[in-house]
Amino acid sequence: MSRGILLFLAQLSFLLWCCSTDTAKPFQARDHLTPKEIDLVKDAQELDKRIDVFIKAADRRLLVIKGLNSASAKDLKKDAELWGDLPSGTRSELVGDIAKILDEAITNIDDVSLRDEKNPALARALRKLAAAASRIIEQLKPLQSNAVDAAEVSNFDQLLDNAETIVQAAGKLSPEVVQPRKGKGEKTKAN
Repeated sequence: MSRGILLFLAQLSFLLWCCSTDTAKPFQARDHLTPKEIDLVKDAQELDKRIDVFIKAADRRLLVIKGLNSASAKDLKKDAELWGDLPSGTRSELVGDIAKILDEAITNIDDVSLRDEKNPALARALRKLAAAASRIIEQLKPLQSNAVDAAEVSNFDQLLDNAETIVQAAGKLSPEVVQPRKGKGEKTKAN
């Protein structure tokens, strides 16, 4: 056999050996939701409630990115009982998590829209999500210029794209009709 073929076989054997040992660990993608958040999403069967879970999950990551100074210890302890510990990770990972959370919320709204486009929860959920996306972008946009690597720049770009998609979709909704509230003792007229 030629020397080139022997060298190739040796390299191939080494590569196969490396892949079969414990030193080669498979790439594990980061979950954008914690296990408790995943359970809360599964439990929230109504679109409005599920979007609330996504918004809260995104806000928890925003809290970690911005620092815990704005949260009281009492609120954090109360949230930890239901939501678990605050998520951890680098700023880039947390921004990426928020981008994925918004993407998952978009997918949930799209799924309901495909099944029942007249569902009254669609407009409410989309408006709620758009308000949250705008608020999150307003707080994170100043940090975008401090992105330290290509992954973080990409995560910010994805976050902005998802937020823009949500806000644009909400902008296409017809104006929200606010029903007047009835005062105590008022009766409705029956025709």
